[in-house]
Amino acid sequence: MSSGDLVADRRYRFGCDLLARGDVADAADLFVQAAEAAPKFAPAWFALGEAREKLGDRAGAADAFRQALDADPADSCGAALHLARLCAADAASAMSPAYVRTLFDQYAPRFDAALASLHYQAPSRLRAAVERARPNMPFDSVLDLGCGTGLAGAAFRPLARHLTGVDLSPAMLAQARAKHIYDRLETRDLLDFLAGEPRGVYDLVIAADAFVYVHDLAPVAAATARALRSGGLLAFTVETHARSGIELGETLRFRHGADHVRATLGAFRLIELSAVTTRTEAKEDVPGLLAVAIAATDASCQG
Repeated sequence: MSSGDLVADRRYRFGCDLLARGDVADAADLFVQAAEAAPKFAPAWFALGEAREKLGDRAGAADAFRQALDADPADSCGAALHLARLCAADAASAMSPAYVRTLFDQYAPRFDAALASLHYQAPSRLRAAVERARPNMPFDSVLDLGCGTGLAGAAFRPLARHLTGVDLSPAMLAQARAKHIYDRLETRDLLDFLAGEPRGVYDLVIAADAFVYVHDLAPVAAATARALRSGGLLAFTVETHARSGIELGETLRFRHGADHVRATLGAFRLIELSAVTTRTEAKEDVPGLLAVAIAATDASCQG
């Protein structure tokens, strides 16, 4: 990224090198200089916020993150999420599409290898749960929400006559396309995509950890219910916590309590909600939930 000012760019890069080496105070000084030279250079303000937070200056960090957000209202850096974590912004609206797209566009070339090192198991756990719900049943039409590079798609391809994937990140979809797993791939926001799909077109919708980037699950659950045929399945995993409601974790991913998951599935009959671990973080298991629900669009599905 460039500010358009060579001096600002140089100071920003030097600051990033110092920050990576643990010289936080000197890095912060360089980020201040870069931001002064190019006041609309959002990455410099964002890096300054990170440095100030490491130095224990929460108020100064929040101010820098606000400046980053002012410089880049689309919020590619994720400044609003850091403000929410500092209790200086509302978490409900903090996850910007631009941040998610930028994060995964950068992550795409190493995504599969990185998740393998984290013992990622969401696709295999979801497939096992779906097979418990519908043993030996192929599905005419399967939708993979937040499909990424196609890890879940690969797990479900043998069960799907037609497999669609949707994701915000073009770079992630390029990886998925190269695997020749999907019949259809779309670069779209999940809700926008679902709103444009015909009613009752899918037999199965899966989301392997995609909902950790969604605050309130109710809108996407309702949109998914519309897109599913009567009796169709929704299967997904989320990260969770022992309390109620929704939390923003230190990893900048959302954690959904079991009460929230149950409450958002009003248009479904929940048939499984189980505690799972789908990945590790810093060599520790990440607590999660796996849900499988039936689209209850007529009386025969109520129970």
